[in-house]
Amino acid sequence: MRTVPLGNTGVQVSVFCLGTMYFGSSTDATTSYQLLDQYVEAGGSFLDTANIYARWVPGYVGGESEILLGRWMRERNARSKLFLASKVGFEMPGVRRGLRASQIEEECEKSLKRLGVDTVDLYYAHCDDCNTPVEETMEAFDKLVKAGKIRFIGASNFSAWRLEEARWVSQTHGWAEYCCIQQRYSYVRPKPGANFDPQVAANEDLLDYCKTRGITLLAYSPLLRGAYTRSDRPFPEQYVGPDTEARVAVLKAVAEEKRATANQIVLAWMIHSEPCVIPLVAASTTDQLRENLGALNIALGVDDMVRLNNASA
Repeated sequence: MRTVPLGNTGVQVSVFCLGTMYFGSSTDATTSYQLLDQYVEAGGSFLDTANIYARWVPGYVGGESEILLGRWMRERNARSKLFLASKVGFEMPGVRRGLRASQIEEECEKSLKRLGVDTVDLYYAHCDDCNTPVEETMEAFDKLVKAGKIRFIGASNFSAWRLEEARWVSQTHGWAEYCCIQQRYSYVRPKPGANFDPQVAANEDLLDYCKTRGITLLAYSPLLRGAYTRSDRPFPEQYVGPDTEARVAVLKAVAEEKRATANQIVLAWMIHSEPCVIPLVAASTTDQLRENLGALNIALGVDDMVRLNNASA
C-alpha cells in the first residue's frame, strides 16, 4: 500500500486508513482481529479510533475499540509498525462534550491506558467547541505534544474558518497546529444546506482551505453505508440533490469500464484527487475489506477524473 504525506508534518501515512469504530462492540473480537490482520497484510499501518467508540451501541459505553486495539497490538507485537489515531471531544458516560484543557488531558490519559501505549501518533479534536477559548484548547494539545504523549494533532467536524482561527492562535504562540481534518465526504455531494449534526460534511470552502494550507483531508463515511451498490441502502436524504443521478450514472459507467465496483471507484477517485484525499475504509467482513482494498489497483486517468469531477445534472 502506498503512502502519502500527512499535511505538513513530514510524515508519510497509508493512503487508506482503517476505521475501527465498531471493533470490540458490533464487530466481535474474532472478526476485528481478522480485519486488522488483513489490512496490515495488505501493507496498511494507519488505524483510526476514538474514545467514544462505540458508546451508542446497546450494551456498550465507549472505549471498546481502543481496548480491542490495545489487546491486538500487544498480541501481534505491532505497535512500532503502526500510525495510531484517536480522538477527544464528544460526550460519553461521565464525560461532557467539549475541548476544555482538563478534558483533553484526562481523556488522553484514558485513551493511552486503554490502548496500552505511551504515545498516540495523531490526536483529533473530534468536534468543535465554541464555548471554550481556542487558546485553551490549542495550548492543551501543545502540552501533550511537548510531553511526548501525542505526536500530531488533527481536527474533525470543523468549519474552515475555525481551522484558520486555530492555526492563527497556534502560530502566534508557537504551539502545535492541526495537520489534517477528518470530515464527512463522498463522491455524491450533499444538497445545499444539508444538515448532518453533530457531524459536519466537507464543502468547497473546506476543500479550498485544505489545498491552500496543505491540510490533509481524511474522508469518513466515503461509501455512505453501501448506498452506491446496495438496493436496500438508499442514499441519505441529505444527498438526494439535483446532481445525484448524474454523478451516480458516471460513476457506474467508469466502474463498468474498469471492471470494478462503484465503491472501488469512489475510493480510487479520492486517492487520485489532487491533493490526495485519504479515505477511512471500514468493514464488518473480510469480503468487504477485500473489495475496498481492491481500489488500490485501479488506475484512473486524467480523462476519467475529469468525467467524474464534472458530472452534474
